Formats: sequence, C-alpha cells, structure tokens
Amino acid sequence: MTTVSDPEPAVLPAPVERPGGWLFTSDHKRIAILTIGVALVLFFAFGAMALAMRTQLAQPDQHLISNDLYNQLFTIHGSGMIYLVITPFALGFGLYLIPLQIGSPTIAAPRLTMTGFWLYVVGAVSILSGFAVIDGAASSGWTAYTPLSDSTFTPGHGQALWIFGVFCSAVGMMLMAGTLLFTVLFKRGPTMTMFRLPIFTWSMVVTVLMVLGAFPSLLVALILMAIGRVDPGLFAHNIWNVGYQHLFWFYGHPVVYVMFFPFVGAVAEVLSTFAGRPFAGYKATILSLLAFAALSMSVWGHHMFTTGQADDSYYQLTSTLLAVPAGIEYFGMIATLIGGKLRYPTAMLFALGFIPLFLIGGLTGIMSGTPVLDYHFQDSYFVVAHFHFTLVGGSLSGFFAGFYFWFPKVTGAMLRERLGRLQFVLFFIGTLVTFLPMFASGIIGMPRRVVTYLPDGPLGTLNLISTIGAFILGLSMLVFLVNVLVSLLFRHVASHDPWEGHSLEWATSSPPPALNFTPEWPFPRVTSFTPLLHRRLLAERGPEVAEKTT
Repeated sequence: MTTVSDPEPAVLPAPVERPGGWLFTSDHKRIAILTIGVALVLFFAFGAMALAMRTQLAQPDQHLISNDLYNQLFTIHGSGMIYLVITPFALGFGLYLIPLQIGSPTIAAPRLTMTGFWLYVVGAVSILSGFAVIDGAASSGWTAYTPLSDSTFTPGHGQALWIFGVFCSAVGMMLMAGTLLFTVLFKRGPTMTMFRLPIFTWSMVVTVLMVLGAFPSLLVALILMAIGRVDPGLFAHNIWNVGYQHLFWFYGHPVVYVMFFPFVGAVAEVLSTFAGRPFAGYKATILSLLAFAALSMSVWGHHMFTTGQADDSYYQLTSTLLAVPAGIEYFGMIATLIGGKLRYPTAMLFALGFIPLFLIGGLTGIMSGTPVLDYHFQDSYFVVAHFHFTLVGGSLSGFFAGFYFWFPKVTGAMLRERLGRLQFVLFFIGTLVTFLPMFASGIIGMPRRVVTYLPDGPLGTLNLISTIGAFILGLSMLVFLVNVLVSLLFRHVASHDPWEGHSLEWATSSPPPALNFTPEWPFPRVTSFTPLLHRRLLAERGPEVAEKTT
C-alpha cells in the first residue's frame, strides 16, 4: 500500500497580491475561497445546532431546550445547510476549478459573480439575524409549508427575514451558476473541446443547468409565501397551497443533485488520479449525468404522494428510473479502481468512503419514491436518515475528498495526512452510528420535527446511539479544523503537482497566478480529457501506449 507522508516544513514564497483586494476582487479563485470560507464558518455554526438538538433527543421526555427554540434550531439548521452551506460548497468548487481546468484566465462576468457572493452573504446575515428579533428566528422548517410560515401561525419578523435571506442567497447562487455556464461554453482554451473537459467540469455543467432550471421556481414560491404573510387569507384557497407545494418541490428535488453532482465529479477525479488511470466510461458517465439532471426535473411529485396531489404511477416510474444513470456512474467508479495502481492518501479514503455511504442514501431514496412504502415512511425519521446519508455520507464525503485533494493547489501547502486519516475514521464511524439507527426509529413510528418523545419502546436507546454518533461526527469536524489551522500556520510546501494529477489545474503553480497560466506556466496542448496523464504516458511509454490508455 502506497501512502503519502508529511513532507518537511519549508518556507513558502510570499503570495502575489492581486488587484482589487479581497472584498471587491475579480479573481475567480478569491471569490471561490470567500464563498467556501463563509460556508465553512456557517457549517460549524449549523453543526453546533444539530448537536444541541441531538442532546435534547438523547433520552425521552427531556426539556433541555424549549419547544420554540427547538423549532428555530431545527429550521435554521436544515435550511442553512441546504441554502447556505452545501450549495455554496458545490458552486464554490466550480468557481475555483472550472477556469483552471478549461484553460481560461478568468471567469465570465467576474463582477456579476462577485455580486452573487455578496447576495449570498446578505442572505446568510438575514436568515441568522432572526435570532436577534424578539419573536425569534424562523420556525417553519426548511420547506416552510403553510400555515407554519404564515403570519397567523408565526408572527414577527424572523420568518420574514428568513424569506428575504433565502431569496437573496438563491439569486446569488443563480448568478454564480450563470457565469460558470457561460465560462465553460465560451471561454475554453485552445484545443479544449467539450469532450476533453474533465469529469469534474462536466459535473458542474449539469449542476448549473439544474440551478438555472429549478431555482426560479423557488423564487416564485418565496414570493407567494411573502404575499401570504401579508394576506393570510391567500392560502385559505387550496389551489395556492397545492401550487406552493409543486413550486417548492420542483426546486426541492433538483437541489439535492445540485448539492451532490459536483462532489460526484470530485470523487471521480480523486479515484482516477489515485488509481493512476483515466476515469472508466468517460462518455457514458457524461451522458448519465445529463440524463440524471433531466430526470431530476421530473420527479418532484414523489414528495407529495401522501397529499393526494401527485400521480403515484408517473412519479414512481421517474423516481425509479433515476437508478439507471446512478448505476452507470457507480460502475464507472468501480471500473476505474479495478486494475489501477491504487494509492491511499486521505483524499482517496474519503472518495472510497463516499461509495458505500451514498449508496445507502440512494437505495433508501428509491424506497421513499415507492408510494406503498412512502405512505409509511413519510414525515418519519426514516426520511431524516435517508436525507442525511445523501448529504453527509454523499455530499460531505465528496467535499472532504475534494478539499484534501485540491488544498495544496489552492494554498501551496499540504494538509497533515495523519490528522486526515483520523478525521476520516471518525467521520465514517460517526455517519453510520448517527444515521443508521434513525432508519429503525422511523420504521417503528418516530415522527420528524418532534422535540421529545415518550419513554416507551426502543426509541430511547436508538436516539442515544444516534446522539453518540453525532458527537463522534462533531469530533471529526474538530480534527478537520485543527488540520486546516495547523497546515496553514506551520506550512509544508506543496509542489505544483503533488499527486500526479490528470487535469490542467496541475499544470500551473500552487497557488496559481492571477490569470492562471503565464509564460512561466504555459497552457499545455490538450489532447484528451486527462491531458497531463496523457503527456506522462507519452514520455514514458510512447504514443501507441498513451493513445490506448487515454
């Protein structure tokens, strides 16, 4: 087994100052770092809220947190992780990497992209400021169904601030997505064709297509909700209630894949690099991503089976069909590993952990998309477990794989491998211990959104196990934070290509110059979707072997 050892400390060169400073920069890399940095701070804040809720639920009939505060924590944790953390993580990766991977010196419309970042910050401040008003923060849940979100049920300014904040954040994400798509379509470097784009860039293409296709529906739903707070009689008419649900879930299902596809791309890049071979089934995977994105826009009604407002047969069919493109992507990952010369740094461990953890989330999603099962699982802790295996086991595993993989490129310094492995072990164990018992809790009838429960049956034991797992997860995040701080304060210098990467970001310095490629770091000729691997094989084994391999 080949491992990566921590290199000796070295003094890094002083960073090159870029025009515009940080707050008004036009450098896509700085915008990405700001976006991911803000999302990381919020991630720890919302994670602390989750630990508070799990402490409340550790044993039956506890009253550590009031009902009102619990509902506020529940709402801000859930909506914050979706609107303010995982989605910005996903787009932030794209903001940093796409211009580098396609050979563009800049992102399209950088000022518009920066405007998107500031709208995101305004949205985050607005949502969190609800805790400062007299009536408290929003407490309607992340779906904000009526009457939970109207002014008769939740008076005060907290819910209104939440609506405004979500609206600003969603518009900000749409601006970022639009500039990313324009960059890929019109700012590619010479010889970079669409079928030479890396897998990660393709995963971002389908992501931004879903953002631009689905997020407007959320904006309309938020406007409808705001009107309903001014005129509570609006939602007395059932047509508006049903209309809101359709509008929300037309956004609500694709956003799961917005928070997932970029990390599929990141995992694919990591697996390919540390297997020492191109990603298997490149074109089939691209087509599956495009099919997945299209199907994701057609399944929203399976969230409404129990309302009687959705066609069970149609939405069950489209939901089940999602397993086909997902299976193609999984086969591509596994086929990439078979026969490869595997290396196991921390990034690879998280990429490997992604495969079984997200598989649990995906398979239980198919179960939830089956009406006869969904009638039992709906609004239970089974759904909570499924969703968290998707976002924690899937998206966060992929995020950490990408973070460890690209951290040397972004900072010019290496993360500590021993701390990274410790974080992975705690993360993997914590995810299983936290969320597996929730499936059992949901099956035996524990509803979601409850602040406590009766001491009958096994719910106390199951919730205690989940709470222990949540604190193991929290410990893994503390190890991650320590690793980042130690690695930045006591730097171990990274070369421009410490992993023998395959795509163009590894052909320039670490960190990259302001315009990505310079005469000192020239833009290389692109001959495949793994141009650097192709170049190494060409030098080592000759053109015939290189062409067959890539």
